[in-house]
Amino acid sequence: MNTETMPDSVESTRALLKRGKYVSDQNLATMLFLSLKLGRPLLLEGRSGVGKSELGMVLARELERPLLRLQCYEGLDASAAVYEWNYAAQMIEIRLAEQDRSGDKDGLAGELFSERFLIKRPLLQALEETGASAPVLLIDEIDRADEGFEAYLLEILSDFQISVPELGTIRAAKRPIVVLTSNRTREIHDALKRRCIYHWLDYPDAAQEAEILKLRAPTIARKLTESLDELVQELRQAEFRGGAGVKAAVEWAATLIELDREEMDPKETSAGIAQILKRHQDGEVNAVADALARGAE
Repeated sequence: MNTETMPDSVESTRALLKRGKYVSDQNLATMLFLSLKLGRPLLLEGRSGVGKSELGMVLARELERPLLRLQCYEGLDASAAVYEWNYAAQMIEIRLAEQDRSGDKDGLAGELFSERFLIKRPLLQALEETGASAPVLLIDEIDRADEGFEAYLLEILSDFQISVPELGTIRAAKRPIVVLTSNRTREIHDALKRRCIYHWLDYPDAAQEAEILKLRAPTIARKLTESLDELVQELRQAEFRGGAGVKAAVEWAATLIELDREEMDPKETSAGIAQILKRHQDGEVNAVADALARGAE
């Protein structure tokens, strides 16, 4: 695999992201560059839909590295995130050994807890990647996991190693690039934050939004770009629950392009708002659409 050279400056980091159709500001590019340069995890916090997970995926694609993604959820534990033993295979091995009475029972005990019976999950896979380059490890929505799982991550994030009682300590031959994301549904513990380069990622401003639309939907008409940009900015100022995400805005732009629209039809504004906010086209959505239409008059 021919891996892309790591960026050697903030500007080259920004350019790398832009090649992947990801628009970043100077602050984000700086934090990402420091994370790559220092070999430390990058923790991105921000509201849903601002592009936190997308950054990790773009980084893997543009650096031509494998992506390992761990989606966090309540109750996530080591068996789903790090490793577990293949108990079914171990039981078969025991049954076979019982039939072979000449077998070495002491040797069997050690064999049962060898790597042969180890099922590797994303965190362990990231440390044991044997390819040309270390992978990008995306730990998504860490705030959804329990605090106990955060504590488990500390060894991995600080020393890039995992302790498996039956096997000992497994260390990364090549440090993975680690990106963690959080929607801040709860406060992340300071111990985890101290092990990371931290950045709060906000919604893009109007100029950045227009640039994103041009990159992701290059055939979009200028007037339509301006109308969509204005609509999205208005929705964010209204602070709807869930927010007007960047990806949803791009999807609505693609829809309008497929419908051969060169400008926003006021009759479709409610549908557009519902699509961007990912919610039912109810009275509140229609009221916002009417208010925006009156403001444009």
